[in-house]
Amino acid sequence: VQLQASGGGLVQAGGSLRLSCAASGLTFSRYTMGWFRQAPGKERELVTAISWGGGSTFYADSVKGRFTISRDNAKNTMYLQMNSLKPEDTAVYYCAADKIEDGTIWNMTPSYWGQGTLVTVSS
Repeated sequence: VQLQASGGGLVQAGGSLRLSCAASGLTFSRYTMGWFRQAPGKERELVTAISWGGGSTFYADSVKGRFTISRDNAKNTMYLQMNSLKPEDTAVYYCAADKIEDGTIWNMTPSYWGQGTLVTVSS
């Protein structure tokens, strides 16, 4: 299984970035997908998640209204549109996959992780 995250970079506060996560080696449409992030000196946290069919999403309070998660099961790809970025969004962003049967996507415990992509937001 491979999860390839891309799209990170340096952006000024208030700007936007779009992350992508291309999956292979798994039946993508059967997995809940999520984005985690880890800032320097902090624990890794779940930022957002999307159910296997895309009908259910979860967002951490810190990103509600600014970030949008989506997926294209035909392309085995997940996306994260990040708008109105803030310096506190600076972190390494990881995509992750988990098979969740009971709908608790906010509690995903990933079976698979991507390699991470760095997002740096300057003030």
